[in-house]
Amino acid sequence: METKGAGRSLAWLLATWGVTRLVLLLFVFKVWIFPGGLDVTSDVSVIYRGWYEVLRQGTFPLDDVTWQYPPAAALPVLAPAALPFLSYEHAFFILAFLADALVLWLLVRPGLRSGRSLRGAWVWLAGVPLLGPTVYARYDVMVTAVAVAALLAGVRHPRVMGALTAFGALLKVWPALLLVGCFRRRAWASAAVTGAGLAAAFAVSMPGAFAFLTFQRDRGTEVESLGALVFHVARHFGWSGQVLLNYGSIEFLGPHVDQVSTAALALTGAAFGWLLLWRLRVARRTPTVLADAAFTAVLLFTVTSRVISPQYLVWLVGVAAVCLTYRASRMGAPALMVVVASFVTVLEFPLGFGHVVASDRYGVLLMVVRNGLLALAALTAGRRLWRATVTPVAATPLPAEPAHPHQTPVSP
Repeated sequence: METKGAGRSLAWLLATWGVTRLVLLLFVFKVWIFPGGLDVTSDVSVIYRGWYEVLRQGTFPLDDVTWQYPPAAALPVLAPAALPFLSYEHAFFILAFLADALVLWLLVRPGLRSGRSLRGAWVWLAGVPLLGPTVYARYDVMVTAVAVAALLAGVRHPRVMGALTAFGALLKVWPALLLVGCFRRRAWASAAVTGAGLAAAFAVSMPGAFAFLTFQRDRGTEVESLGALVFHVARHFGWSGQVLLNYGSIEFLGPHVDQVSTAALALTGAAFGWLLLWRLRVARRTPTVLADAAFTAVLLFTVTSRVISPQYLVWLVGVAAVCLTYRASRMGAPALMVVVASFVTVLEFPLGFGHVVASDRYGVLLMVVRNGLLALAALTAGRRLWRATVTPVAATPLPAEPAHPHQTPVSP
């Protein structure tokens, strides 16, 4: 009976995934026009396509400060060449769709095992379409597929996890956080060897592999970040700064932006310090600790970032989904907050981005709700992780031994 119920649940899962992803494809292929007036696919047709033309010459785009990615990011940008019968944009969308399908498959497999759950697959199913067509118009879904594969491999195959984590970090840095909850030396050694080898290969074969490290020095505070709320409110009280396209995103530039950006970096440092303290204090390594710690770390570093672009939510949805493949995971509430934040994210980009840029009441409300949900999710995840692995479990008192029928109890 249980097998029959699981089969029905899986059938509904796959059918719903197919319908929602077909809708996403219709939007990015522009069969249907997504509301809001912003073309979210322009990053692919203009920016990625421009990088593609440079990268295929054997060098990184050294003259473009919007290239702010590690060297392996060249691979998803060049990947549409594998489908030469399609235009660059259409090939990219198909590859993003396939990465989405891969994540679902990776989540369904463990979800059908004893003691595991399909809740993770449902989180991925719901979270991705709530973000809208932006998911298929950025390469983050491909990075997330690598990260999900790494986390799921971690328990049984630590060397595979280490190699995939290093590869993911060279795609977009953040997957390095997956190792926060890993206590297997083989995983760390594999990550170090793979990362060093790939970095050396890129450095030798393509000039400018690590130029991205200096391209973000003069960034401001992006309008969707947590710190940007300071300036959204300050604009209503005469703040004299500007909102400009800078380094590929819409940022606040002007008085006190440097201080807010520095504060964001300080918060990131504090988050790193808390995670280090957690590792030193861990007393119980539960079966879910690898995924739960990774989710907490990605949440903390996302919330404290100077940039919280819509595609960042793809990372969070993917890692949250891995957590919920475990029935015992305590990350249910933070995962739900991330899914709700995904819906608020599509309301602010692309649907309400003009309101956000203008810092009007509706735009500020969207940013308060979205970033508030992410901050609350991070705090909740951190608290639950700490309580599950560090806080001592209260000892259950043993029942008093009954007195012998002919024995007189001794008074205290």
